[in-house]
Amino acid sequence: MKIAIFTDTYYPEVNGVARTLKRFTDYLEEQNMDVKVFAPMSNSNEYVSSHIHRFKSLSFFLYPECRLAFPNMFHIRAELEKFSPDIIHVATPFNIGFWGSYYAKKLNIPLVGSYHTDFDYYLQFYDLQFLSNPLWKYMKWFHRPFQKLYVPTLVTKNQLEEKGFSNIEIWTHGVDCELFNPYYNRDVVQEKYQVSKKFILTYVGRLAPEKNVEVLVDIANSLPPEWSEQIQWLIVGDGPLRSKMEEEAPSNMTFTGFLKGTDLAEVYAASDIFVFPSSSETFGNVMLESMASGTPVVGVKAGGVKNVVQEGVTGYLCEPGNTKDITDTIQHLLENDGVRNRMGMEGRKYALTQKWDVIFENLLYSYSNVLKDPSKQKYA
Repeated sequence: MKIAIFTDTYYPEVNGVARTLKRFTDYLEEQNMDVKVFAPMSNSNEYVSSHIHRFKSLSFFLYPECRLAFPNMFHIRAELEKFSPDIIHVATPFNIGFWGSYYAKKLNIPLVGSYHTDFDYYLQFYDLQFLSNPLWKYMKWFHRPFQKLYVPTLVTKNQLEEKGFSNIEIWTHGVDCELFNPYYNRDVVQEKYQVSKKFILTYVGRLAPEKNVEVLVDIANSLPPEWSEQIQWLIVGDGPLRSKMEEEAPSNMTFTGFLKGTDLAEVYAASDIFVFPSSSETFGNVMLESMASGTPVVGVKAGGVKNVVQEGVTGYLCEPGNTKDITDTIQHLLENDGVRNRMGMEGRKYALTQKWDVIFENLLYSYSNVLKDPSKQKYA
Protein backbone atom coordinates (compact mmCIF):
# COMPACT_ATOMS: atom_id res chain seq x y z
CA MET A 1 0.00 0.00 0.00
CA LYS A 2 1.35 3.44 -0.97
CA ILE A 3 0.05 6.25 1.21
CA ALA A 4 0.09 10.02 0.62
CA ILE A 5 -0.49 12.22 3.68
CA PHE A 6 -1.53 15.88 3.38
CA THR A 7 -1.14 17.96 6.53
CA ASP A 8 -0.70 21.59 7.53
CA THR A 9 1.42 20.62 10.54
CA TYR A 10 4.22 18.10 10.80
CA TYR A 11 7.38 17.38 12.77
CA PRO A 12 9.39 19.22 14.07
CA GLU A 13 6.36 21.39 14.93
CA VAL A 14 5.36 20.73 18.55
CA ASN A 15 1.73 19.62 18.79
CA GLY A 16 -0.24 16.40 19.03
CA VAL A 17 -1.16 16.21 15.34
CA ALA A 18 2.42 16.66 14.14
CA ARG A 19 3.78 14.14 16.61
CA THR A 20 1.10 11.54 15.80
CA LEU A 21 1.70 11.82 12.05
CA LYS A 22 5.48 11.62 12.51
CA ARG A 23 5.09 8.47 14.57
CA PHE A 24 2.76 7.02 11.91
CA THR A 25 5.20 7.72 9.07
CA ASP A 26 8.05 6.24 11.13
CA TYR A 27 5.95 3.11 11.59
CA LEU A 28 5.21 2.90 7.85
CA GLU A 29 8.91 3.18 7.03
CA GLU A 30 9.71 0.46 9.57
CA GLN A 31 7.17 -1.74 7.76
CA ASN A 32 8.85 -0.91 4.42
CA MET A 33 5.68 0.79 3.19
CA ASP A 34 5.88 3.73 0.79
CA VAL A 35 4.68 7.04 2.20
CA LYS A 36 4.78 10.60 0.87
CA VAL A 37 4.04 13.56 3.15
CA PHE A 38 2.93 16.94 1.81
CA ALA A 39 3.51 19.50 4.57
CA PRO A 40 4.49 23.14 5.21
CA MET A 41 8.06 24.24 5.74
CA SER A 42 8.77 24.57 9.43
CA ASN A 43 10.68 27.25 11.28
CA SER A 44 13.38 24.67 11.93
CA ASN A 45 15.72 22.85 9.60
CA GLU A 46 16.05 20.13 12.20
CA TYR A 47 14.29 17.43 10.20
CA VAL A 48 14.79 16.70 6.50
CA SER A 49 13.60 13.54 4.78
CA SER A 50 13.24 12.40 1.18
CA HIS A 51 9.63 11.30 1.74
CA ILE A 52 8.48 14.83 2.66
CA HIS A 53 7.50 17.47 0.11
CA ARG A 54 7.38 20.87 1.85
CA PHE A 55 5.88 24.24 0.90
CA LYS A 56 6.41 27.83 2.05
CA SER A 57 3.99 28.79 4.82
CA LEU A 58 2.83 31.27 7.45
CA SER A 59 1.48 30.65 10.96
CA PHE A 60 -2.30 30.31 11.32
CA PHE A 61 -3.41 32.91 13.89
CA LEU A 62 -5.79 30.57 15.77
CA TYR A 63 -3.19 27.85 16.01
CA PRO A 64 0.37 28.97 15.14
CA GLU A 65 1.69 25.40 15.13
CA CYS A 66 -0.73 24.71 12.26
CA ARG A 67 0.56 26.63 9.25
CA LEU A 68 -1.10 28.10 6.17
CA ALA A 69 0.99 26.89 3.27
CA PHE A 70 1.19 28.19 -0.27
CA PRO A 71 1.58 25.01 -2.29
CA ASN A 72 2.24 24.91 -6.01
CA MET A 73 -0.68 22.87 -7.30
CA PHE A 74 1.23 21.75 -10.39
CA HIS A 75 4.06 20.44 -8.23
CA ILE A 76 1.54 18.56 -6.08
CA ARG A 77 -0.02 16.91 -9.10
CA ALA A 78 3.35 16.00 -10.56
CA GLU A 79 4.51 14.50 -7.26
CA LEU A 80 1.28 12.55 -6.85
CA GLU A 81 1.37 11.15 -10.38
CA LYS A 82 5.00 10.16 -9.89
CA PHE A 83 4.30 8.54 -6.50
CA SER A 84 0.96 7.00 -7.59
CA PRO A 85 -0.54 6.45 -4.11
CA ASP A 86 -3.21 3.87 -3.38
CA ILE A 87 -4.86 6.17 -0.84
CA ILE A 88 -4.69 9.80 0.32
CA HIS A 89 -5.03 10.73 3.99
CA VAL A 90 -5.85 14.38 4.73
CA ALA A 91 -5.13 15.39 8.34
CA THR A 92 -6.02 19.12 8.35
CA PRO A 93 -8.71 21.27 6.68
CA PHE A 94 -6.45 24.08 5.41
CA ASN A 95 -4.52 24.78 2.22
CA ILE A 96 -2.49 21.60 1.92
CA GLY A 97 -5.41 19.49 3.10
CA PHE A 98 -7.63 21.19 0.53
CA TRP A 99 -5.31 20.27 -2.34
CA GLY A 100 -5.02 16.72 -1.06
CA SER A 101 -8.79 16.38 -1.18
CA TYR A 102 -8.97 18.11 -4.57
CA TYR A 103 -6.45 15.81 -6.24
CA ALA A 104 -7.93 12.70 -4.65
CA LYS A 105 -11.13 13.50 -6.51
CA LYS A 106 -9.36 14.74 -9.64
CA LEU A 107 -7.13 11.67 -9.95
CA ASN A 108 -9.71 9.20 -8.63
CA ILE A 109 -7.65 8.20 -5.57
CA PRO A 110 -9.49 6.88 -2.48
CA LEU A 111 -9.69 9.60 0.18
CA VAL A 112 -9.71 9.37 3.97
CA GLY A 113 -9.04 11.95 6.63
CA SER A 114 -8.66 12.61 10.33
CA TYR A 115 -10.17 15.24 12.63
CA HIS A 116 -7.79 16.37 15.37
CA THR A 117 -8.72 19.88 16.49
CA ASP A 118 -11.95 21.51 17.68
CA PHE A 119 -11.43 24.89 15.98
CA ASP A 120 -15.00 25.96 16.75
CA TYR A 121 -14.16 25.88 20.48
CA TYR A 122 -11.15 28.12 19.85
CA LEU A 123 -13.28 30.92 18.39
CA GLN A 124 -14.62 32.08 21.76
CA PHE A 125 -11.11 32.86 22.99
CA TYR A 126 -10.45 35.21 20.09
CA ASP A 127 -13.87 36.95 20.01
CA LEU A 128 -14.74 35.21 16.74
CA GLN A 129 -17.91 33.35 17.79
CA PHE A 130 -19.74 34.91 14.83
CA LEU A 131 -17.69 32.60 12.58
CA SER A 132 -19.05 29.44 14.22
CA ASN A 133 -21.82 28.70 11.69
CA PRO A 134 -19.67 29.44 8.60
CA LEU A 135 -16.87 27.33 10.09
CA TRP A 136 -19.13 24.31 10.63
CA LYS A 137 -20.57 24.68 7.11
CA TYR A 138 -17.05 24.70 5.70
CA MET A 139 -15.96 21.73 7.82
CA LYS A 140 -18.97 19.69 6.74
CA TRP A 141 -18.40 20.59 3.08
CA PHE A 142 -14.69 19.85 3.35
CA HIS A 143 -15.10 16.43 4.97
CA ARG A 144 -18.15 15.26 3.01
CA PRO A 145 -16.13 13.47 0.25
CA PHE A 146 -14.02 11.52 2.74
CA GLN A 147 -14.66 7.81 2.54
CA LYS A 148 -13.59 7.52 6.19
CA LEU A 149 -13.15 10.26 8.77
CA TYR A 150 -11.03 9.18 11.73
CA VAL A 151 -11.55 10.77 15.15
CA PRO A 152 -9.63 10.05 18.38
CA THR A 153 -12.50 9.58 20.86
CA LEU A 154 -16.18 8.67 21.14
CA VAL A 155 -16.92 12.19 22.44
CA THR A 156 -15.64 13.71 19.17
CA LYS A 157 -17.46 11.09 17.10
CA ASN A 158 -20.77 11.94 18.79
CA GLN A 159 -20.16 15.68 18.40
CA LEU A 160 -19.51 15.40 14.66
CA GLU A 161 -22.42 13.04 14.06
CA GLU A 162 -24.72 15.57 15.74
CA LYS A 163 -23.40 18.13 13.25
CA GLY A 164 -24.27 15.86 10.32
CA PHE A 165 -20.87 14.31 9.57
CA SER A 166 -20.81 10.70 8.35
CA ASN A 167 -18.45 7.74 7.72
CA ILE A 168 -16.80 8.36 11.09
CA GLU A 169 -14.50 5.79 12.69
CA ILE A 170 -12.49 6.00 15.91
CA TRP A 171 -8.71 6.07 15.50
CA THR A 172 -7.41 6.39 19.02
CA HIS A 173 -3.89 7.50 19.97
CA GLY A 174 -1.17 5.53 21.68
CA VAL A 175 1.88 6.23 23.81
CA ASP A 176 5.54 5.19 23.85
CA CYS A 177 5.71 3.34 27.17
CA GLU A 178 9.45 2.77 26.80
CA LEU A 179 10.19 6.50 26.66
CA PHE A 180 7.47 7.49 29.11
CA ASN A 181 7.86 5.36 32.22
CA PRO A 182 7.97 5.82 36.04
CA TYR A 183 11.56 4.68 36.47
CA TYR A 184 13.60 7.84 35.89
CA ASN A 185 15.67 9.33 38.69
CA ARG A 186 13.66 12.09 40.36
CA ASP A 187 16.88 13.67 41.65
CA VAL A 188 17.83 14.65 38.09
CA VAL A 189 14.72 16.82 37.73
CA GLN A 190 15.06 18.27 41.22
CA GLU A 191 18.64 19.29 40.50
CA LYS A 192 17.92 20.64 37.01
CA TYR A 193 15.06 22.87 38.18
CA GLN A 194 16.34 23.48 41.71
CA VAL A 195 13.34 21.79 43.30
CA SER A 196 13.52 21.49 47.07
CA LYS A 197 9.79 20.99 47.70
CA LYS A 198 8.15 17.70 48.65
CA PHE A 199 5.66 17.61 45.76
CA ILE A 200 5.96 18.41 42.04
CA LEU A 201 2.82 19.41 40.11
CA THR A 202 3.14 19.63 36.33
CA TYR A 203 1.37 20.94 33.25
CA VAL A 204 2.52 20.13 29.70
CA GLY A 205 1.07 21.87 26.66
CA ARG A 206 0.67 25.06 24.73
CA LEU A 207 0.32 28.21 26.84
CA ALA A 208 -2.65 29.71 25.01
CA PRO A 209 -6.19 30.86 25.92
CA GLU A 210 -7.95 27.81 24.46
CA LYS A 211 -5.98 25.56 26.83
CA ASN A 212 -7.47 27.37 29.87
CA VAL A 213 -3.94 27.62 31.29
CA GLU A 214 -4.49 30.90 33.14
CA VAL A 215 -6.47 28.92 35.72
CA LEU A 216 -3.18 27.23 36.72
CA VAL A 217 -1.97 30.50 38.27
CA ASP A 218 -5.30 30.86 40.08
CA ILE A 219 -5.02 27.30 41.39
CA ALA A 220 -1.46 27.83 42.59
CA ASN A 221 -2.50 31.01 44.39
CA SER A 222 -5.61 29.36 45.87
CA LEU A 223 -3.90 26.45 47.60
CA PRO A 224 -3.54 26.93 51.37
CA PRO A 225 -0.10 28.26 52.40
CA GLU A 226 0.72 25.04 54.25
CA TRP A 227 0.38 23.16 50.95
CA SER A 228 1.97 25.81 48.71
CA GLU A 229 5.10 25.62 50.84
CA GLN A 230 5.41 21.93 49.90
CA ILE A 231 4.69 22.28 46.17
CA GLN A 232 6.82 23.11 43.14
CA TRP A 233 4.98 23.73 39.86
CA LEU A 234 6.67 22.90 36.54
CA ILE A 235 4.93 24.47 33.54
CA VAL A 236 6.22 22.80 30.38
CA GLY A 237 5.51 24.49 27.05
CA ASP A 238 5.34 27.88 25.40
CA GLY A 239 2.81 30.15 23.76
CA PRO A 240 1.22 33.61 23.73
CA LEU A 241 0.25 33.56 27.43
CA ARG A 242 3.64 32.63 28.80
CA SER A 243 4.80 36.19 29.58
CA LYS A 244 1.52 37.09 31.29
CA MET A 245 1.54 33.89 33.34
CA GLU A 246 5.14 34.40 34.41
CA GLU A 247 4.29 37.90 35.63
CA GLU A 248 1.35 36.64 37.72
CA ALA A 249 2.77 33.30 38.84
CA PRO A 250 3.79 32.64 42.46
CA SER A 251 7.44 32.00 43.29
CA ASN A 252 6.94 28.23 43.36
CA MET A 253 5.99 28.07 39.64
CA THR A 254 8.80 27.40 37.13
CA PHE A 255 8.39 27.75 33.35
CA THR A 256 10.64 25.31 31.48
CA GLY A 257 9.74 26.11 27.86
CA PHE A 258 9.21 23.25 25.40
CA LEU A 259 10.71 19.90 26.38
CA LYS A 260 10.86 16.67 24.40
CA GLY A 261 12.29 13.18 24.55
CA THR A 262 13.98 12.12 27.77
CA ASP A 263 13.91 15.66 29.19
CA LEU A 264 10.11 15.60 29.02
CA ALA A 265 9.78 11.99 30.20
CA GLU A 266 11.88 12.74 33.28
CA VAL A 267 9.56 15.58 34.30
CA TYR A 268 6.45 13.42 33.95
CA ALA A 269 8.03 10.64 36.03
CA ALA A 270 9.22 13.03 38.75
CA SER A 271 5.77 14.62 39.09
CA ASP A 272 3.26 13.71 41.77
CA ILE A 273 0.21 15.08 39.91
CA PHE A 274 -0.36 16.13 36.31
CA VAL A 275 -2.79 19.08 36.16
CA PHE A 276 -4.51 19.62 32.82
CA PRO A 277 -7.30 22.25 32.75
CA SER A 278 -7.88 22.30 28.96
CA SER A 279 -11.46 21.91 27.73
CA SER A 280 -10.57 22.01 24.03
CA GLU A 281 -9.00 18.58 23.55
CA THR A 282 -10.24 16.04 21.03
CA PHE A 283 -7.86 13.63 22.78
CA GLY A 284 -4.96 15.00 24.84
CA ASN A 285 -1.79 12.96 24.21
CA VAL A 286 -0.05 14.54 27.20
CA MET A 287 -2.45 12.89 29.63
CA LEU A 288 -1.63 9.45 28.25
CA GLU A 289 2.09 10.27 28.50
CA SER A 290 1.57 11.26 32.13
CA MET A 291 -0.28 8.03 32.90
CA ALA A 292 2.45 5.99 31.20
CA SER A 293 4.86 7.72 33.59
CA GLY A 294 2.87 6.60 36.63
CA THR A 295 1.51 10.08 37.35
CA PRO A 296 -2.24 10.57 38.03
CA VAL A 297 -4.15 13.23 36.10
CA VAL A 298 -6.41 15.99 37.36
CA GLY A 299 -8.34 17.03 34.26
CA VAL A 300 -11.76 18.46 33.39
CA LYS A 301 -15.08 16.96 32.31
CA ALA A 302 -14.90 18.23 28.74
CA GLY A 303 -13.94 17.08 25.24
CA GLY A 304 -11.84 14.00 24.69
CA VAL A 305 -10.40 14.20 28.20
CA LYS A 306 -13.46 12.29 29.39
CA ASN A 307 -12.48 9.33 27.19
CA VAL A 308 -8.83 9.28 28.28
CA VAL A 309 -9.01 9.68 32.08
CA GLN A 310 -10.95 7.05 34.01
CA GLU A 311 -12.64 8.95 36.83
CA GLY A 312 -11.44 7.72 40.20
CA VAL A 313 -9.13 5.14 38.59
CA THR A 314 -6.36 6.93 36.68
CA GLY A 315 -7.25 10.42 37.86
CA TYR A 316 -10.07 12.83 38.58
CA LEU A 317 -12.25 15.00 36.34
CA CYS A 318 -13.33 18.44 37.61
CA GLU A 319 -15.75 21.09 36.39
CA PRO A 320 -14.08 23.13 33.61
CA GLY A 321 -12.72 26.45 34.87
CA ASN A 322 -13.75 25.71 38.45
CA THR A 323 -10.67 26.70 40.43
CA LYS A 324 -12.08 25.49 43.76
CA ASP A 325 -13.03 22.08 42.41
CA ILE A 326 -9.57 21.55 40.89
CA THR A 327 -7.81 22.91 43.99
CA ASP A 328 -9.82 20.66 46.32
CA THR A 329 -9.07 17.65 44.13
CA ILE A 330 -5.34 18.39 44.12
CA GLN A 331 -5.38 18.78 47.90
CA HIS A 332 -7.23 15.46 48.28
CA LEU A 333 -4.58 13.66 46.22
CA LEU A 334 -1.71 15.28 48.10
CA GLU A 335 -3.25 14.18 51.41
CA ASN A 336 -3.68 10.58 50.27
CA ASP A 337 -0.45 8.93 49.20
CA GLY A 338 -2.17 5.57 48.78
CA VAL A 339 -4.80 6.93 46.37
CA ARG A 340 -2.17 8.83 44.41
CA ASN A 341 0.10 5.80 44.11
CA ARG A 342 -2.76 3.49 43.16
CA MET A 343 -3.90 5.87 40.42
CA GLY A 344 -0.34 6.10 39.14
CA MET A 345 -0.12 2.31 38.86
CA GLU A 346 -3.54 2.07 37.19
CA GLY A 347 -2.53 4.79 34.72
CA ARG A 348 0.63 2.92 33.82
CA LYS A 349 -1.32 -0.32 33.43
CA TYR A 350 -3.82 1.36 31.08
CA ALA A 351 -1.09 3.08 29.04
CA LEU A 352 0.59 -0.27 28.43
CA THR A 353 -2.55 -1.38 26.52
CA GLN A 354 -2.38 1.64 24.20
CA LYS A 355 0.40 0.46 21.88
CA TRP A 356 1.06 2.47 18.74
CA ASP A 357 1.84 -0.61 16.62
CA VAL A 358 -1.59 -2.11 17.26
CA ILE A 359 -3.29 1.25 16.66
CA PHE A 360 -1.50 1.73 13.34
CA GLU A 361 -2.22 -1.85 12.27
CA ASN A 362 -5.92 -1.15 12.85
CA LEU A 363 -5.70 2.04 10.79
CA LEU A 364 -4.07 0.19 7.89
CA TYR A 365 -6.78 -2.47 8.13
CA SER A 366 -9.38 0.29 7.84
CA TYR A 367 -7.53 1.68 4.81
CA SER A 368 -7.63 -1.76 3.19
CA ASN A 369 -11.39 -1.97 3.75
CA VAL A 370 -11.82 1.38 2.00
CA LEU A 371 -9.82 0.08 -0.96
CA LYS A 372 -11.79 -3.18 -1.09
CA ASP A 373 -15.29 -1.73 -0.77
CA PRO A 374 -16.67 -0.62 -4.17
CA SER A 375 -19.42 1.38 -2.44
CA LYS A 376 -16.70 3.57 -0.91
CA GLN A 377 -15.16 4.40 -4.29
CA LYS A 378 -17.08 7.62 -4.86
CA TYR A 379 -14.99 8.79 -7.79
CA ALA A 380 -14.96 5.60 -9.87
